[in-house]
Amino acid sequence: MANYFSNHSASRFLSNSSQTTTATTANAPPVSQPPSQSAGAAQRPRITTSKHFSTTVNTTQPIASKDSTAASTPSSTTSIQVHPLRNTWVFWFRQQRAPGNKVISYEEGIKKIAAFSSVESFWSLWTHLAPPSALQPTTDYLLFHSGIRRPVWEDPLNLGGGKWIIRLKKGIADRFWEDLVMAVIGDQFDDTSRKAGLAGANKSDDGSDLGTEWPEICGCTISVRQSEDIVTLWNKVEADQKLRERIRDTLRRVLNLPPSTVMEYKTNNESMQDRSSFRRTTIDKTPLSPAAS
Repeated sequence: MANYFSNHSASRFLSNSSQTTTATTANAPPVSQPPSQSAGAAQRPRITTSKHFSTTVNTTQPIASKDSTAASTPSSTTSIQVHPLRNTWVFWFRQQRAPGNKVISYEEGIKKIAAFSSVESFWSLWTHLAPPSALQPTTDYLLFHSGIRRPVWEDPLNLGGGKWIIRLKKGIADRFWEDLVMAVIGDQFDDTSRKAGLAGANKSDDGSDLGTEWPEICGCTISVRQSEDIVTLWNKVEADQKLRERIRDTLRRVLNLPPSTVMEYKTNNESMQDRSSFRRTTIDKTPLSPAAS
C-alpha cells in the first residue's frame, strides 16, 4: 500500500493506463447524468465504502406502531427521520482554467456547490458529484464548515491555521477523498480539538471574545493535478504543535495510511507569503508512535 503515495521517496509506480479523464464545464461541478425515462430500471447510486457511519439512508416511511395512541397520530406514520450533523458544511468547486478559456485567478475560479446539515442531505448531494478520478487536471473540490466565508487562506478562521498535505499517485484518490470527507463531517477529529476548559481557548490575542466556537478542523480539499492528486486537511490553530500532532495521528488512522506515508504541513501564513499551497512545505519526520500505527 506504501506505493500508493506520491511523495519524496523512490516508491512510485505507473498509474493505470486505462484511466480516462472526463472534461468538466467552467461554471459548474461535474455531475453524474441521471438515467433516462426509457432506460428501464433506475440506475443504483454509487456505492460508498466509508467505515465512519452508515452509508445507507432509510427513506421509507416508518411502520405504524401497534400502540393505539401512536397509530392515531398521523405524523407517526408520515414523517421521515432526519439525522442532523453537528455542523453545516459547504461544498465548493474550483477549476483554474475551463476548456478553451484563459487561466483565471484562484478567487475567480471558486464556485459554491451546495450546503448540507444532515446525513440525508449529504448523500443526496454526494451521489451526484463526480469522483476525483473523473475530473480534469487543475480542478479542486473543497469542503469547509459554514463558518468559513470563503475557502481561502485569508478567511478569518483560516488565517491562523494551516494544513496537512498527502500526495497520492493517480488513480487511487477516490477512496481516500471519500474516507476523509466522511471523517470530517462525522466528527472523527473531535478528540483533536482544543479542550473547552483551556483559558483563552475562545479568545483572540487581545482578549476579546471570538464568538461562536467553531471546530478545530476547518475543512478538507482534494486537488487533481496532471501527475498526482493531493488531499489536504485544514485546521484552525497552527501554533499548537501537540494539537497538530494529534490531528496528524488521527488522519493516519481514519485513512489507514501505511507507516511509510510522507506527510507535509504548511501554515496558511507561509502560503500567503509565497502564494503557494504545496511548494516549500515542511515534511513531517516524527517517528510513528505505536498507538498511531
